[in-house]
Amino acid sequence: IPSMQAAFLAGADMVEFDVQRTKDGQLAVFHDSNLEYRTNGQGSVKDYTMQELKTLDAGYGYTADQGASYPFRGKAIGMIPSLDEVLSYFPEREFLIHIKNNDSQDGALLAEYLKKLADGSAGSGGPESRDSDRLGGRLARICVYGGNEPIAILKEELPNLRVMSRATTKKALISYLALGWTGYMPASMQNAFFYLPLRYARFLWGWPHRFIKRIEAAGSVFVIVAGEGQWSEGFDTVEDLQQIPENYAGGIWTNRIDRIAPVFMK
Repeated sequence: IPSMQAAFLAGADMVEFDVQRTKDGQLAVFHDSNLEYRTNGQGSVKDYTMQELKTLDAGYGYTADQGASYPFRGKAIGMIPSLDEVLSYFPEREFLIHIKNNDSQDGALLAEYLKKLADGSAGSGGPESRDSDRLGGRLARICVYGGNEPIAILKEELPNLRVMSRATTKKALISYLALGWTGYMPASMQNAFFYLPLRYARFLWGWPHRFIKRIEAAGSVFVIVAGEGQWSEGFDTVEDLQQIPENYAGGIWTNRIDRIAPVFMK
């Protein structure tokens, strides 16, 4: 949560994080498939209850000098948050949630939680909340991506939620490449989320300005990533930003908001 807060304070409009199902049917916010790399635990998130995950040291494995020192050991116990904790703390912020595992059960669990979020029985009352907007627009500030199985469940249960999977992206882009020259936006391009490497986005009809206007009018969110789009490749340096079209108004993926935000704030 402190790192998310820092990202927002640095200028991020949206923060991405991973969720995984716990042994007791909650959703933990944790990136790695296994616990050994980051924590003093072993095994997978699904082997632990949320309460058990809270006993682990989330800073145990952090090192900036190839293992010569571990400055955060013993200082991050209890810092693996649940999804509810994150969304309760930041009720008015925008998030991109990644379902880590391609498991339909994870999609069903997230759908159940987000329905509660929409009706006000979950994720409210954080330090940033305002009485005038406790519930309105909560799901409009959330996008979700992941494997085909969990995303299919989510889209079925919450048709208006902006989601993305390999299957949804393929369907949408094939339709748009065939019809986009007419200005028509296929249904698969509407109320959706997309991220695409810049090198491929250049081939989209109307790229960049007309395309982004169409995306916004369709209620969708479009984010460009660097390289081939693998392993969260971002535009992480000022030099990287030179690749982006002038006056581009869509989303930009970065892992170093501290470096690039000042460029946009000038």
